[in-house]
Amino acid sequence: MVYWLVFGKFLRAGIPNFAFYLFSGLVAWDLFATTLGAATLSVVGNAGLVKKIYFPREILPLATIGAGLVHFVLQLLVLFSVLGAFRYNFLGPNLLLLPVAIVALVLFMTAMCLFLAAVNVYLRDVQHLLEVFLLFWFWMTPIVYPINTALDALSKRAILGVKLSSIYMLNPMANIVMNFQRAIYKHVSVPVAGGGRLKTLYQGGYSSYLERLGAVILISMVLVWLAQRVFARAEGNFAQEL
Repeated sequence: MVYWLVFGKFLRAGIPNFAFYLFSGLVAWDLFATTLGAATLSVVGNAGLVKKIYFPREILPLATIGAGLVHFVLQLLVLFSVLGAFRYNFLGPNLLLLPVAIVALVLFMTAMCLFLAAVNVYLRDVQHLLEVFLLFWFWMTPIVYPINTALDALSKRAILGVKLSSIYMLNPMANIVMNFQRAIYKHVSVPVAGGGRLKTLYQGGYSSYLERLGAVILISMVLVWLAQRVFARAEGNFAQEL
């Protein structure tokens, strides 16, 4: 309600059906941020169990992902029910992006969860720093503002010859969220008074969306492997550190 009121009414984000636009991206971010926070505390929070018996410690952060996905599915059901109740046109080939985007999100999330769960055992301040980092990351992801606004502004500035807009698009969550928006909110542009069109989503065809998702999936698979190796090396001393 706060996001809708501030950005949809006070600041005038300019996006028609702003609530639907907002929640199409927020549902992905909510899964990511909530699961990441729970996974970071998963090993430390189960210290008694870790010190008493042996079991694959990866189960702890992975269990938080499973729990998060249950809530995520319920949120999607509610969102699609509301879209249907308001007769919002979201049906079409755009929905095919959704399962691919979910795969990309889960893979990237798995890598982050395994890594942070292991690091937090040794550096307990990670769980507190994560909250600040996620707040920064949230605003660097096009959830409450149009991605075109950010890209247009950042394309005018560069660091060492590299445009800030290109750096912005390296954010995996930006690519995942914009695919959720394309899949659910659907409309890349909408007609406005005067005969023009307002850019609401990332300007590109389905192929460009899939290419970006493919890159996120490939990179995330590598990150999952690396994170698992870090976790496997670190878990030998979990009992002593806890």
